[in-house]
Amino acid sequence: MDFNGKHIVITGGTGGLGQAVVEAFIDLGANLHIPCISNVEIDNFALNNHEQVSLTAPIDLTNENAVSEFYQSLPNIHASIHLAGGFTMGAITATSQETFSQQIDINATTCFLCCREAVTKFANQGGYIVNVAARPALEPRQGANMVAYTASKAAVAAITQSLAEEVIQKDIYVNAIAPSIIDTAANRAAMPDADFSLWVKPKDLAAIIMQLCSSENKVTRGAVVTVYGKS
Repeated sequence: MDFNGKHIVITGGTGGLGQAVVEAFIDLGANLHIPCISNVEIDNFALNNHEQVSLTAPIDLTNENAVSEFYQSLPNIHASIHLAGGFTMGAITATSQETFSQQIDINATTCFLCCREAVTKFANQGGYIVNVAARPALEPRQGANMVAYTASKAAVAAITQSLAEEVIQKDIYVNAIAPSIIDTAANRAAMPDADFSLWVKPKDLAAIIMQLCSSENKVTRGAVVTVYGKS
């Protein structure tokens, strides 16, 4: 895979999975554009001074105008990878409408807006989109006690599959990954007694994302790739 000189958007690029994806693409020569919610996010990112990394703040990915302006400011892009999102859990009786709406916004709305602007940016040149769903999106019974999160990630899976059919004639390949539990520092802190060896490693996810974004991918579209590891 050769990404030398290609421009790629990575939302959520400063997160636990995001940093692994950024590092993988840096090694293959890509120029990366990462929208951030604040300058604090930029300051805390280990690769904020790397010559192949461009971070822009403040950008609220749930804001239509902000997302549009960000994509319009970029050079021609090869791919747009949407890792930004959030998680919450709790019984439905303890889940407010506000919490439900927040999950829809942070997971589904951000995905929709970034997909839309990426398709616009690709114009007639083609390109690649990768979204992040989740195991409960494909197996909703796994989503007990996290109904809001499950619904929002199911929307991401549906956006991926419907959009893939819509834009394939424009040579735009849209896919998603559906992880189970990712081995990040945040997840280890939240579940300290778990067996981390069973969890999906960010570097392994990064490798799959790169394959889906590679110019060599001429056949895979509308896939929601299950990446469960042993968990």
